Amino acid sequence: MKEQDNLLKKLYLLLLAIGPGIFAIGYTIGTGSVTSMIVAGSQYGMQLLWVLFLSCLFSWVLMEAYGRYALVTGETALYGFRKHLKFGKLISILIIIGITFGQWNSLIGILGISANAIYETLALFIPSLQGNEYWCVLIIALIIIGSMYTFLWIGSYTIFEKILIIFVSFMGLSFFLSLFIFLPAPSEIAKGMIPSIPQVEGGKMLVAAFVGTTMAAATFLSRPLFIQGKGWTIDNLKDQQKDAKWAAIFIFIISGSIMAVAMGAFYHDGKVVTKVLDMVYALEPIAGKFAIAVFFLGTLSAGLSSIFPILMICPILIADYQDGKLDMESKQFKILTGIACIIGLSVPILGANPIKAQILTQVFNVFVLPLVIIGILIMVNKKDLMGEHKAGPVLNTGIILSLIFACIISYNGVMAIIEKFSS
Repeated sequence: MKEQDNLLKKLYLLLLAIGPGIFAIGYTIGTGSVTSMIVAGSQYGMQLLWVLFLSCLFSWVLMEAYGRYALVTGETALYGFRKHLKFGKLISILIIIGITFGQWNSLIGILGISANAIYETLALFIPSLQGNEYWCVLIIALIIIGSMYTFLWIGSYTIFEKILIIFVSFMGLSFFLSLFIFLPAPSEIAKGMIPSIPQVEGGKMLVAAFVGTTMAAATFLSRPLFIQGKGWTIDNLKDQQKDAKWAAIFIFIISGSIMAVAMGAFYHDGKVVTKVLDMVYALEPIAGKFAIAVFFLGTLSAGLSSIFPILMICPILIADYQDGKLDMESKQFKILTGIACIIGLSVPILGANPIKAQILTQVFNVFVLPLVIIGILIMVNKKDLMGEHKAGPVLNTGIILSLIFACIISYNGVMAIIEKFSS
């Protein structure tokens, strides 16, 4: 028992040491990511693993770039853009609008999926709830968003970080355990690293959704703010590098596990995901009620770990633009997080399909990404700001490649939306 306690303590300390990377995982792996990975794995097997790998690789590069800039200059991202870039004010405002729109849209789907997951799980054990889906889902959604808003009123960076550690730990362990039920063949994983896009209806949109949820611009722009909240200084450059690396690795492992499990549960049998817990129903005959508990816990933890940072994104970006400070106590913060809560209830109130809503909203996240990458590329190459820590050939190459990748995916996303609404 003592050894188990020591192991859990070491795991907790490891996650706590990751610091701002916990928020990156929270932003990145929500129910939007879970949905995209399940749909991809069930319909295309491991074919899109290469997209996930590149998204995580470039996320690492951009987290490193934004983190380095923050520690060397002591400035946050939008404040720096406004102060040092030509047309910086306009660029910053466009970024705030674009990210807020994308993240609030993601919140709509996340809350809907989380509430549906809880309802469908409860309905399995309490049959009398069946037939009352709308009101049950709405009440559950109100309880979730109300609880989150309460925490935001009384919390601080340290409290949020510890809560996210709990959610991310449950999420990672749940999906990793699920992986052992359907472990893919090495050959299938290898094939997934060969670039290809499914030539079917919805294939392009799913690729854009993949990148939108894994290379989320909000993750990078908020990083300097959370580094500030952590209290790191230029003496923590190595800690920042380690933090960015481990965050990207965890994102790839957890997301890849979800895709692999979905492939094993659906792909070979030709099954299609249409409801939130289709995944659980496929696992139940093999793993019984254990599968329900494990995957439900992972999905719920993914949703809850994303709601916290998404509610915060608009007010902290505006505070970043205004004075470059992490603001969690002002009246502005509480009003804007309250507005986000109301918007998040759209899917439960309207009774919309949260799966379709979630995938479509993830596509919008890629459109502002090129602007976010161009901004940091200019900033980390300013000698007067960065001094000896100015970006070198390796970091610059990584940022440029991530920009090319983001532009290709953004174009792909535009084509996907045009095809969807013209058909």
